[in-house]
Amino acid sequence: MNRLHATKDFWLAALRADSPALQDAVAQAGADAEVPSCPGWTCADLVEHVTTLLHWVRETVPRGTTDPPTTRPDREGERPPWEAALDELRRELTGTIETLEAIEADFRAWNWAPQRKQAAFWHRRMAHEISLHRWDAEAAAGRPTPIETKLAADGISEVLDTWLPAGKRKGPTDLHGVVHLVASDAGHEWFVRLRGAGVALLDTGTILDSDDHHARAQATGSASDLLLALMGRQRMDRLVVTGDPRLIGALRTG
Repeated sequence: MNRLHATKDFWLAALRADSPALQDAVAQAGADAEVPSCPGWTCADLVEHVTTLLHWVRETVPRGTTDPPTTRPDREGERPPWEAALDELRRELTGTIETLEAIEADFRAWNWAPQRKQAAFWHRRMAHEISLHRWDAEAAAGRPTPIETKLAADGISEVLDTWLPAGKRKGPTDLHGVVHLVASDAGHEWFVRLRGAGVALLDTGTILDSDDHHARAQATGSASDLLLALMGRQRMDRLVVTGDPRLIGALRTG
């Protein structure tokens, strides 16, 4: 695996770039527009989800503790009118950026993944959360644009080093084999070994051992297309797949 070296500043820059694009897209699409990448959702549902999550992150991350929060990112009360909802989204995006900017990456903060309990998790997570929902909103508006290449490559790594180890797989969990993902525009590749419910992200120097006779599969595409496929936003057939395609589907999390 090529090592990515994203930082707090990188993730915050992505968050600043995608936040206004998300706002523009939902405003253009309208409250009742269906979000094709999130079946059953309208833009009003998307705005409510993002707004409540942002508010919860702003309250949760600065606590300075690794203890799990006692609240969930759920809205209380009735949904506000559409214009008020858009204004609330704008305020929560601005407030979340300000909150995360004021917190150092190594600040103690709970997260739901089996990794260090530090605020860097949330710098990264919110950058990807907003970039993905920006894409969702643009799809609702009929004009989706790819996720920025370096951010998408880091998003693929987040799926493999965070989502899958946390047990958030939505694909089959009974397969064994090795998956090779290639982001052709980013110059990055990843090897993943599936052992039924287990998943191991491997370094390229250790994967090609001669005694490994498991099935293999490779998926090649742009970093954005790979990430969107892993997150359930696009079909796997947008990728160039060789080998057993079920192994690729087993990495799906969104």
